[in-house]
Amino acid sequence: MPALPVPLVTIGLLVASNVFMTFAWYGHLKFKEAAIPMVILTSWGIALFEYMLMVPANRIGYGYFSAAELKTIQEVITLVIFGIFSTLFLKEPLSWNHFVGFSLIAGGAFFIFHRW
Repeated sequence: MPALPVPLVTIGLLVASNVFMTFAWYGHLKFKEAAIPMVILTSWGIALFEYMLMVPANRIGYGYFSAAELKTIQEVITLVIFGIFSTLFLKEPLSWNHFVGFSLIAGGAFFIFHRW
Protein backbone atom coordinates (compact mmCIF):
# COMPACT_ATOMS: atom_id res chain seq x y z
CA MET A 1 0.00 0.00 0.00
CA PRO A 2 1.55 3.32 -1.03
CA ALA A 3 2.13 6.00 1.58
CA LEU A 4 -0.13 9.03 1.57
CA PRO A 5 1.42 12.22 0.17
CA VAL A 6 3.15 14.41 2.76
CA PRO A 7 0.95 17.47 2.07
CA LEU A 8 -2.22 15.41 2.56
CA VAL A 9 -1.02 13.90 5.85
CA THR A 10 0.31 17.22 7.12
CA ILE A 11 -2.80 19.23 6.28
CA GLY A 12 -5.12 16.47 7.52
CA LEU A 13 -3.35 16.36 10.89
CA LEU A 14 -3.32 20.16 11.10
CA VAL A 15 -7.07 20.30 10.45
CA ALA A 16 -7.78 17.63 13.09
CA SER A 17 -5.49 19.29 15.63
CA ASN A 18 -7.11 22.64 15.00
CA VAL A 19 -10.56 21.29 15.76
CA PHE A 20 -9.27 20.21 19.20
CA MET A 21 -7.48 23.53 19.68
CA THR A 22 -10.56 25.55 18.84
CA PHE A 23 -12.68 23.61 21.33
CA ALA A 24 -9.94 23.91 23.97
CA TRP A 25 -9.64 27.67 23.53
CA TYR A 26 -13.22 28.68 22.80
CA GLY A 27 -15.59 25.81 23.66
CA HIS A 28 -15.91 26.92 27.27
CA LEU A 29 -17.45 30.24 26.18
CA LYS A 30 -20.75 28.43 25.85
CA PHE A 31 -20.54 27.34 29.50
CA LYS A 32 -20.07 30.59 31.42
CA GLU A 33 -21.36 28.98 34.64
CA ALA A 34 -18.40 26.56 34.79
CA ALA A 35 -15.69 27.43 37.31
CA ILE A 36 -12.51 28.75 35.75
CA PRO A 37 -10.21 26.08 37.32
CA MET A 38 -12.41 23.36 35.78
CA VAL A 39 -12.43 25.19 32.46
CA ILE A 40 -8.63 25.39 32.50
CA LEU A 41 -8.19 21.70 33.34
CA THR A 42 -10.71 20.67 30.71
CA SER A 43 -9.05 22.88 28.11
CA TRP A 44 -5.64 21.39 28.93
CA GLY A 45 -7.09 17.92 28.52
CA ILE A 46 -8.51 18.80 25.12
CA ALA A 47 -5.29 20.56 24.13
CA LEU A 48 -3.31 17.37 24.81
CA PHE A 49 -5.01 15.80 21.80
CA GLU A 50 -4.26 18.90 19.77
CA TYR A 51 -0.56 18.55 20.54
CA MET A 52 -0.64 14.83 19.79
CA LEU A 53 -1.72 15.75 16.24
CA MET A 54 0.08 19.07 15.78
CA VAL A 55 3.57 17.88 16.65
CA PRO A 56 3.54 14.97 14.17
CA ALA A 57 1.96 17.22 11.53
CA ASN A 58 4.83 19.68 11.79
CA ARG A 59 7.44 16.92 12.00
CA ILE A 60 6.08 15.16 8.92
CA GLY A 61 5.53 18.37 6.96
CA TYR A 62 8.84 20.05 7.73
CA GLY A 63 11.20 19.56 4.83
CA TYR A 64 8.42 19.39 2.30
CA PHE A 65 7.17 22.73 3.68
CA SER A 66 9.32 25.40 5.31
CA ALA A 67 8.55 26.44 8.88
CA ALA A 68 6.98 29.67 7.58
CA GLU A 69 4.80 27.69 5.18
CA LEU A 70 3.69 25.31 7.95
CA LYS A 71 2.73 28.27 10.15
CA THR A 72 0.86 29.91 7.28
CA ILE A 73 -1.07 26.71 6.54
CA GLN A 74 -1.93 26.50 10.24
CA GLU A 75 -3.21 30.08 10.34
CA VAL A 76 -5.41 29.66 7.29
CA ILE A 77 -6.80 26.40 8.72
CA THR A 78 -7.39 28.19 12.03
CA LEU A 79 -9.50 30.87 10.34
CA VAL A 80 -11.59 28.33 8.44
CA ILE A 81 -12.17 26.08 11.48
CA PHE A 82 -12.86 29.08 13.71
CA GLY A 83 -15.37 30.50 11.22
CA ILE A 84 -17.25 27.20 11.15
CA PHE A 85 -17.03 26.81 14.94
CA SER A 86 -18.15 30.37 15.60
CA THR A 87 -21.25 30.09 13.46
CA LEU A 88 -22.29 26.51 14.28
CA PHE A 89 -21.24 26.08 17.93
CA LEU A 90 -21.29 29.60 19.36
CA LYS A 91 -24.09 30.76 17.06
CA GLU A 92 -22.21 33.96 16.23
CA PRO A 93 -22.66 34.87 12.58
CA LEU A 94 -19.74 36.16 10.58
CA SER A 95 -20.28 39.47 8.84
CA TRP A 96 -18.70 41.11 5.83
CA ASN A 97 -15.86 42.68 7.83
CA HIS A 98 -14.84 39.26 9.15
CA PHE A 99 -14.66 37.93 5.60
CA VAL A 100 -12.60 40.94 4.48
CA GLY A 101 -10.17 40.50 7.38
CA PHE A 102 -9.89 36.74 6.86
CA SER A 103 -9.37 37.31 3.12
CA LEU A 104 -6.52 39.73 3.78
CA ILE A 105 -4.84 37.16 6.02
CA ALA A 106 -5.39 34.43 3.42
CA GLY A 107 -3.99 36.82 0.81
CA GLY A 108 -0.82 36.99 2.88
CA ALA A 109 -0.48 33.24 2.33
CA PHE A 110 -0.04 34.00 -1.36
CA PHE A 111 3.16 35.88 -0.60
CA ILE A 112 4.46 33.06 1.61
CA PHE A 113 3.89 30.37 -1.02
CA HIS A 114 4.57 32.31 -4.21
CA ARG A 115 8.00 31.58 -5.68
CA TRP A 116 9.52 34.91 -6.62
